[in-house]
Amino acid sequence: MHKLVILIPSTHIQQFDANWAKFLHAAERIPGLRREATSRISRHLTGSLRCELIHELFFDSYADLEYGLNSPQGRKAGELLHMITEGRVTLLLAEHSEDNIDHIRQYQNDPPAGDPA
Repeated sequence: MHKLVILIPSTHIQQFDANWAKFLHAAERIPGLRREATSRISRHLTGSLRCELIHELFFDSYADLEYGLNSPQGRKAGELLHMITEGRVTLLLAEHSEDNIDHIRQYQNDPPAGDPA
């Protein structure tokens, strides 16, 4: 799975919320989109990268992501994103994997590799 990660440093932009809804509507029409996730940052712990909002668009493959972003719907969403953030946005492409809790719990009680049991 691959995803587009959108980092928005500030949502304190005039009409951000109303325009964000327009972006979401456009982004949800991108061909190949499998799911999306939005995270509003509640606290910054460390590091120099600052953002108030992270939005992720998930695709089955890099090819699907590339096709979707280059489609008319993808270009429209990109234009809206650039407009509402006034160009202050960071875009990242990432290979994505995740694990489920049942698999994670399987290893929680095991000693780390190399540690005596």
